[in-house]
Amino acid sequence: MDTLAIVILNYNGKRYLEKFLPSVIANAEGFPVYVADSASTDDSVPFLRAHFPSVRLIQLASNEGYAGGYNAALAHVRQQYGGARYYVLPNSDIDVTPGWITPILRLLEANPAIAACQPKIRAYDRPRQFEHAGAAGGFVDYLGYVFCRGRVFATFEDDQGQYDDNRPVFWATGACLFMRAEVFHQTGGFDPAFFAHMEEIDWCWRVQRLGYQVWACGQSVVYHVGGGTLHKSNPRKTYLNYRNSLYMLYKNWSGGGLWGRILFRLVLDGVSSLLFLKEGQWRDVLAIIQAHFAFYGHLPQLRRQRRALRQQQTTEVMLYPRSIVWEYFVEGKKTYRELI
Repeated sequence: MDTLAIVILNYNGKRYLEKFLPSVIANAEGFPVYVADSASTDDSVPFLRAHFPSVRLIQLASNEGYAGGYNAALAHVRQQYGGARYYVLPNSDIDVTPGWITPILRLLEANPAIAACQPKIRAYDRPRQFEHAGAAGGFVDYLGYVFCRGRVFATFEDDQGQYDDNRPVFWATGACLFMRAEVFHQTGGFDPAFFAHMEEIDWCWRVQRLGYQVWACGQSVVYHVGGGTLHKSNPRKTYLNYRNSLYMLYKNWSGGGLWGRILFRLVLDGVSSLLFLKEGQWRDVLAIIQAHFAFYGHLPQLRRQRRALRQQQTTEVMLYPRSIVWEYFVEGKKTYRELI
């Protein structure tokens, strides 16, 4: 069994593999590199076979998104290659740096309670600035809205060393997620109903309910292009983010007042729809409406999952107790340090 498996999920990302895979291989520190291809229709597979024979290629039968794709890929790593003690899942549009692996492995080895960890994520096209997907570690407020050290909504901080510490966070980004393999498989992996976006936050919430911890490591840094598979302007991304946020909140909130929170979310999501409408982004408005209907339609399955998770829970998990929407848009608190 390998200590670490580096597993990249690819869907029509040949241009990113061509650009960033050489750096991953060069900085793999002797650990095996896998590419799991989700039935790409570009030339990703022949390109990999021709140019990167050392990469272990996994060909999946269909595109099941980040959640289903990684579930299948990591099962394959376990069954066909003997598995690994840890996985790291860099997006295909991640540019790694020398020494990015060692500090995080050191944390995982020193503390068996850590189930997941992330490096600092900076923007590839703005190298001093934290990137949207995870920044320096994420949190969730009591309504299910997410924010990060280094990024709150559309405010991005420059990395000036303010988050160079190693510390627990609520969620680690799926853009470059290190995981303890045993815990991943023990918990059934990602929820495939999410398809893509926020499945890693849901998983981080679930593992914390079992007593595990999630950390961010300030001694490791990578750069992320972002939107490599689904651009941020695509209404499909809006739909998945709004729907999956509701899925996650319903499944995992174990206290009282759940439906009060859901109704409050309906109001706030309605307000955000008006902001989209003001900008002429009517397709995003439609995506938010569709997300809510999809959530209500999925309630029977979510209810079963909620009951099962409550029965398994061993540890109460604390969310950020105030509304990040209110604090950001009304009180004008734009950075993580203004919130804490």
